Parts: sequence; structure tokens; C-alpha cells
Amino acid sequence: MIQRIQTVYLLLVALAAGVLPFWLALWTDASGAPVYAKQELLISAGFYASALLAVLAVLRYKDRKQQFVLNRFNMLLHLFILGFFVYRSLSLSGEAGASEKGIGMLIPVFSIVFLVLANKAIKKDEDLVKSVDRLR
Repeated sequence: MIQRIQTVYLLLVALAAGVLPFWLALWTDASGAPVYAKQELLISAGFYASALLAVLAVLRYKDRKQQFVLNRFNMLLHLFILGFFVYRSLSLSGEAGASEKGIGMLIPVFSIVFLVLANKAIKKDEDLVKSVDRLR
């Protein structure tokens, strides 16, 4: 149902992926200017897709198996975004003052944690429904 704890987790993921990367700096470039997700097309598309998947998972509350699969796909998407951030931070120039990582690079990590918690709650609900069906 929509008032379950996984809905809260999924809404936190939608908020974190849909809003925070556009307010928090992902990194600063060599000139010291902060870089946001709206300046990078692929990153912004990834975060928008993640927010959309989280909202779709909330709306699919009647089909728990599909909700579980959508969350797994969303986790993969966040892992790709996180991999891009790691690649980007490792491929920056080696100078100490050239660039800094921003707090926005941690958004995929927090989103993955919330998606894992949501999947755990969905699995718990599915097990509860299966145990009730066995009693009939």
C-alpha cells in the first residue's frame, strides 16, 4: 500500500535524485567554478531517470515484484552514475588545487542505501503476503 515505509524511502530517492544534484555542487573545475548536474547533460538525464523510476515504483505499490525490479534497475542506474563520478574524479588532473569533489557526488550512495532499504521492506511485505496465503 502507499502508506508503507518503502514509499518513504522511494520518495527520499526521488527527492535526492530529482532535486539535490541541481542545488549541490558535484565538483569544482580548475577555475574554481562549481559544476552542477544541469551543466552535464548525461548526469542530469541519469538523475531525472532515477527520480522517474522512483516515482514509478511508488505508483506500482500493488505489484510488489515489479516494484522490486524497478528498484533494482534504479540501483544499477545509480551505480553507473557513481562509476562516472569515480572515473571523473580519478581522471582529473593531479594538481592538488586544480579541482575539488563536491558533496553532490555522494547523492548516488545515499540513494542506493535508500533503495536497498526499500527493497528490504518490499521483500518483507511479499513474504508476509505469501505466509498469509499459505494459511488459507
